[in-house]
Amino acid sequence: MVVEAPSSVDTRKLDEIINAYEGKKSYLIAMLQRVQEIYKYLPEEAMIYIGTKVEGISPATVLGVATFYAQFSLEPKGKYEIKVCDGTACHVRGSMPVLEAVKNKIKLTDGKMTTDNGLFSLETVSCLGACSLAPAIVINEKIYPKMTPDAVEIVIDTLLKENM
Repeated sequence: MVVEAPSSVDTRKLDEIINAYEGKKSYLIAMLQRVQEIYKYLPEEAMIYIGTKVEGISPATVLGVATFYAQFSLEPKGKYEIKVCDGTACHVRGSMPVLEAVKNKIKLTDGKMTTDNGLFSLETVSCLGACSLAPAIVINEKIYPKMTPDAVEIVIDTLLKENM
């Protein structure tokens, strides 16, 4: 008797997503975006499922697309997704001290992108398109302009209070 491990993904939701795009491989990126909206990352099981259900693609193709585009994450993201811009304008105006302040404040260790409690995830991005607001960070799609290490402390303290 073979006992399967419990599923970490809801295949009914995945079927709904696939059906919403008529199971067409040309909509793979849109399907993956929807999956990531639900799970906050792309679970391996979901990518394999899509790769076996959508005609004309394989699980390897799905993984290739997911790893090619920076918008996709293969690791769970935190409740608060922090993006620190390191484009030219932000870098020149001090984004690296801001990045270090974020890492220190959320106690993120090297090599990790999400805190152990799942509250915060951090990434650097090449450009937020907010050069006149440099250095800028984005937290869950909200732009925080002209950031400083002290301002990081205030913003994160506010988020922490919301979760008490």
